[in-house]
Amino acid sequence: MNSDLLIAQQTKIKHIDTIAEKLGIPADFLEHFGKYKAKLPLSLIDESKIAEHHLILVTAITPTPPGEGKTTTSIGLTEGINKLGKQATVALREPSLGPVFGMKGGAAGGGHAQVVPMEDINLHFTGDFAAVEKANNLLAALIDNNIQNRTRNLGIDPRTVSWKRVMDMNDRALRQIVSGLGGKTGGFLREAGFNITAASEIMAILCLANDLNDLKEKMGNIYIGDTFKGDAVYARDLKANGAMAALMKDAIKPNFVQTLEGNPAIIHGGPFANIAQGTNSVIATKIGLSLSDYVITEAGFGADLGAEKFLDIKCAYSGLSPQAVVLVATVRALKYHGGQGLAQLTTPDLAALEKGIGNLEKHVENLKEFGLPVVVAINKFVADTQEELDFLFNACNQLEVRGAICEGWEFGGDGALDLAEKVVTAVSECKGGFKPLYPWKSSVEHKIELVAKQIYGAGSVVFQPKAKNDLKTINRLGLEHLPICIAKTQNSLSDNTKLLGRPEGFKLTVREIEIAAGAGFLIPITGNMLRMPGLPATPAAENIDIDENGNISGLS
Repeated sequence: MNSDLLIAQQTKIKHIDTIAEKLGIPADFLEHFGKYKAKLPLSLIDESKIAEHHLILVTAITPTPPGEGKTTTSIGLTEGINKLGKQATVALREPSLGPVFGMKGGAAGGGHAQVVPMEDINLHFTGDFAAVEKANNLLAALIDNNIQNRTRNLGIDPRTVSWKRVMDMNDRALRQIVSGLGGKTGGFLREAGFNITAASEIMAILCLANDLNDLKEKMGNIYIGDTFKGDAVYARDLKANGAMAALMKDAIKPNFVQTLEGNPAIIHGGPFANIAQGTNSVIATKIGLSLSDYVITEAGFGADLGAEKFLDIKCAYSGLSPQAVVLVATVRALKYHGGQGLAQLTTPDLAALEKGIGNLEKHVENLKEFGLPVVVAINKFVADTQEELDFLFNACNQLEVRGAICEGWEFGGDGALDLAEKVVTAVSECKGGFKPLYPWKSSVEHKIELVAKQIYGAGSVVFQPKAKNDLKTINRLGLEHLPICIAKTQNSLSDNTKLLGRPEGFKLTVREIEIAAGAGFLIPITGNMLRMPGLPATPAAENIDIDENGNISGLS
């Protein structure tokens, strides 16, 4: 079969005005970026219609190196529901250049379940990430400028400044730096660092804001440190949020593209789920629900990360609630969790599958705790045997959830009809909204322990000295009521990447707790999690090229 890129390049893409017609959007409402991309105005949000339509969340079991195909399944499901004669739109996050040039690759789907134009979406797109980066770094520059200014300053103690610069690239050398070298004209010497753009609080704010005014207010609430007198300093104190919001005036508008089969796709925002909330914007989701009967959206990485944050943060803030959750699983991923080696995953091994099924069971149990119907999407691969697939279906029956084969990668919408039918049925049976995991008013420690024990399966939580000091700061600032967004490895239910399957009774170590007062949540950082990834030994960038005619190759 052809590569993802070749399939996308060989597809005849429709003019974006044609896709807009499907949702009843007049062409003059669109802000065009060429023939195949456009920005959507926030005026398309119609709160009265949102409650009449259906939101479907796609999540997955704990990720493995081969990948489970969550985005591919989301797009394939959208194609399948449209083939059933219903109007469905997919709402996704924008890809970060870090994974594109690093290890994971792009985030536009795969095979015959993709969003297009694939190269544009994966590389810069409409410039939203650049706007997030510039707004973030403007605040960083204003902080340093205020510290440098001897006659007109807020008295900021540089030792307390927590705000970092960002860039949309994996670059481990920038995690911890010293800035202000070069004497008096070079600024105030202090320790600093970089995060990846997808982990920026600005990105989180973009995806939780209701409109431009709300975005500006949230940016003003960003906590940056304390004065020498011990008073808290916020971005609004620097009069930074107005200019920051001005840089985001276009980025706040969702991007409108299409699937390979010509169905609507809204792509907006791109926070990672292992170090941020991992979902696309509230604005994009609401526009989709205002215009379409069904909106399919995804939450990053496993259900312990993306789905939990989607529900306890995004839905809790926006008032949205999915009517069904699709849990993507593969035979090969469960065999990996059962101990089968990476190189042997195409070899049948029922014993490994049986041993690894605990990971699926834990995620199903967790999602049921939220009170939502679950459908397991079995993303089928060529090497899967019928015996292995039957075992997985039996496991779904024992867990009292529907199982459905998904072959969207190979056959597009036709390969997702079984999944589409079962998801539509599950939606029709949903009795109400989701049940939050915890009350926000409970203590920060209690909220962390509840997620750790109930969702991850931990036996206890250890707060290191830095985290304990952070808790004191949180209480001093009166922010203990905020929800939590735990930064944790995506490769295990625990904070230890080596613990596969369904680990239980482990200690979860909270190293520190970052304050994202603008976004409206707290970030407990566990284990060895870093907010600036590094490149692998063989970066994907080595395989990407462009010829003299502008044709890109090697993008995945």
